Amino acid sequence: MELVALLSGLGLCLGLIVSIGAQNAIVLRQGLRREHVGLVVFVCVVSDALLQTLGVAGVATLVTAHPWLEVLARWAGAAFIVGFALLSARRAWRGGGRLDAAPDDTPTDVSSSAAGSPDGSVLTRRPVSTRTATLLTILAVTWLNPHAIVETTVVLGSVAATHGEERWFFLAGGIAGSTLWFVVFGYGARYLAPLLRTERAWRILDGGIAAIMLVIAVTLVLG
Repeated sequence: MELVALLSGLGLCLGLIVSIGAQNAIVLRQGLRREHVGLVVFVCVVSDALLQTLGVAGVATLVTAHPWLEVLARWAGAAFIVGFALLSARRAWRGGGRLDAAPDDTPTDVSSSAAGSPDGSVLTRRPVSTRTATLLTILAVTWLNPHAIVETTVVLGSVAATHGEERWFFLAGGIAGSTLWFVVFGYGARYLAPLLRTERAWRILDGGIAAIMLVIAVTLVLG
């Protein structure tokens, strides 16, 4: 049962977190620019772990303390997951999904008579994002996104409650899933970007997410 809870937390967390969003766009952008990647990944990992812990320690504990809420949490969680799966399946069927990094500042040619410039012009470098600006940006898209917070705390907490005493293994799986995603996505952005920028890749990914979510929803309802 511990292994089931662990894998359930891992699969559900990955299914929710991989979806296209502002947070992933920032992680991709910084990964492509190779600027403050460690800071961005650290903030995302710690923030997600805190939100998941709040969900399991708060929502899941409350549901566990009141058995009648367990049935409600089970069906509400399953309904949300099925809805999420249907949206992913719709994106996979219709296409049009892509994850592009935010555009960089365009370098500009500045005419001058600087020595050493063959054509008499100097190419200015794009401004580098400061550590403070990057930190504030990633904190904002992480903590000021009500939809993401509800998914992480309420949904994960409700589903975790259905695992009873094994909910802490569910939490461990969820934290492992988010950590794995942010580390691989942040540091591997330069290699993943060409694939993730194509519509075909996202259709395949969305189809896979839909399938995983449906399996989790069925497992949740069947107990």
